[in-house]
Amino acid sequence: MEPESLQQAILYFAKPENCREYLVARRWPEGVVCPRCGSKNVLFLEKYNRWECREKHAARQFTLKTGTIFEDSAIGLDKWLTAMWMVVNCKNGVSSWEIHRALKITQKSAWFVLQRCRLALQEKPTFQMGKSGGPVEVDETFIGGKARNMHKSKRLRLSAGRGLQGGTAKTIVMGMLQRGGRVHARVIPERRRDLMHGIIRECIEKDAIVHTDEHVVYSGLSDEYVHEIINHAEAYARNYISTNGIENFWSLFKRGINGTYVSVEPFHLFRYLDEQMFRFNNRATKDNPLNDADRFDLAVRQIIGKRLTYSQLTGKEGETIPF
Repeated sequence: MEPESLQQAILYFAKPENCREYLVARRWPEGVVCPRCGSKNVLFLEKYNRWECREKHAARQFTLKTGTIFEDSAIGLDKWLTAMWMVVNCKNGVSSWEIHRALKITQKSAWFVLQRCRLALQEKPTFQMGKSGGPVEVDETFIGGKARNMHKSKRLRLSAGRGLQGGTAKTIVMGMLQRGGRVHARVIPERRRDLMHGIIRECIEKDAIVHTDEHVVYSGLSDEYVHEIINHAEAYARNYISTNGIENFWSLFKRGINGTYVSVEPFHLFRYLDEQMFRFNNRATKDNPLNDADRFDLAVRQIIGKRLTYSQLTGKEGETIPF
């Protein structure tokens, strides 16, 4: 029986055959396929817990890890899958130190495991919010510590970095939430009107109802949308007009950043945002009563075709913030 709780997951994935059965059912529901040539003409080598493709090409042998976020990792699938269960089901996230203590791996390895899990949770917006649902709330927030509390060298380094608001050492994050539905958020380099309007056009259907605060960067939206404004100097909500939903998402996100992770470099912030968006968009609702097992199942189905090396993660291979 497949696991439905963390305790069951730890016991279930402790057996290699259970890991294999669970992943094969989700990665290859119609039968095992060679990830290199796409052939189904494969043979399972039980002694080595891997498959061999019978077609003629280089690197014919492959495992469950090949072509996934787990590739080239010496850490066992029992620990990988337990870590992923914790990431997708802990509301405020889980730190690398917690993974280090729980799974008995080094903190550096735990941090790398979590960053690769966050890559699996990354979802590109394949839809536009708008007229088919409720109003779309749009807002931005600032993430980061106060510059006066930082060491001078770090303050200078941060203020010179991308995505920071002047000398405040804060990273800007913009978000859109369809009321009662999904959220989409991203790190942006600066709070500029043309940039933010472009993102809104990309993610929200024309003529949809859009709620924002009174900030000047949102002026002009009424040319393309039904633009409703709430002035926070007067009230947090007026009738049904508010940005309380997206601000609730910011509250959850900051609780994880400040309480669980404590310190996040601006370069990596988008990864933590991907993690929080996945949990929020796959939360249990009246119309979609997902549980922990369902959320984990969705995450596991997204591990394929995603790869993150340590050099990329640390910026040595030129990876940049995806503005």
